[in-house]
Amino acid sequence: MGDKKVWFVTGAGRGMGVDIAQATLAAGHAVVATGRDADRVSAAIGEHDDLLVIALDITDEQAAYAAVDTAVARFGGIDVLVNNAGNFYAGFFEVVSPAQLRAQMETNFFGPINVTRAVLPVMRRQRSGHVVTVSSLAGLVGQEFCAAFAASKFALEGWMESLRFDVEPYGIGTTIVEPGFFRTELLVEGASSIWPELSIDDYDARTGETVEEWKSMNGAQGGDPVKLAAALVALVDSPLPHVVGSPAPMQCPWSSRKPANCWSKSKPTVVCLRRLPTRT
Repeated sequence: MGDKKVWFVTGAGRGMGVDIAQATLAAGHAVVATGRDADRVSAAIGEHDDLLVIALDITDEQAAYAAVDTAVARFGGIDVLVNNAGNFYAGFFEVVSPAQLRAQMETNFFGPINVTRAVLPVMRRQRSGHVVTVSSLAGLVGQEFCAAFAASKFALEGWMESLRFDVEPYGIGTTIVEPGFFRTELLVEGASSIWPELSIDDYDARTGETVEEWKSMNGAQGGDPVKLAAALVALVDSPLPHVVGSPAPMQCPWSSRKPANCWSKSKPTVVCLRRLPTRT
């Protein structure tokens, strides 16, 4: 496919997925943009000759295979998969219901697995490809009110760090994106953020205070998702492994999974993009 690549992006109807799709198109690549609502995806990204929009619920394994088949029929292959779709079940562990915790894992963990499982046979046939998964700094450092979310992202981290060994022999690279506080729609109530269902007296006051604090952050986060998207496209297009960090790359050294002080309100713009290295 030469220098022009085919990117398959999930969660492209809002937030960072829109910015990633637009940055990829601007770089001259083709994009398969997916989301639960295809009309919303089309409206968010805009029209483009190299854009294919597909309705996809990533928790539906068969729908993932169908979407991949449609993408290959249009473009002939898939070079880059971006597992971006996700949501945020916020709350202290005891007030997040068992159903909510399972739903969090279905979307944030099993969803990317479903899509990756559908895409990998295409990449193996090509003997080339790149799997990018959007995790979070909550996948490196636990945080108050994030028990379910952090659990889903820690699971993603372990899976991705192991997956690189499985797929490397077939020319497939892997990258983990670990954003801090960025101006995405993650904190939009009813869209990506879901508050706890249960009520326990010991937690009620803290829950109310924390919910209001999280709501107040929406739209005021320090991180610029447009810049993150551009950095991601540049990283994937680069032939060399990278660690990109803000404000300092050394916060994301290869020797440690845990960047110092990165999951904090005092450093809201930190992001790590870890292109996992090949074995030597």
